[in-house]
Amino acid sequence: MEIKQILENVTDFFNDYVAPVHKITSVEENGDNGWKLTVEVIEEKEYMKKYAKDEMLGVYDVGLNENKEVTSYRRRGVRYRSAIDQEL
Repeated sequence: MEIKQILENVTDFFNDYVAPVHKITSVEENGDNGWKLTVEVIEEKEYMKKYAKDEMLGVYDVGLNENKEVTSYRRRGVRYRSAIDQEL
């Protein structure tokens, strides 16, 4: 299954280099034989917990090549976990 492999690759990459994945909210095929994903991670969980604040979610755009390898990522924004998900 192609999408299952993509999800595993992105999850492994984020676990190793950014933060554990909270949710992968979209997977889209790019026209150039690659993939584009939107990934949410919990930012600074311990800090927010310490001060009894709602957790912050970082929303990331992730690019994969035709071999399903992560080639780029950037944080598009952050929001409170309880906030209604709005297009950033």
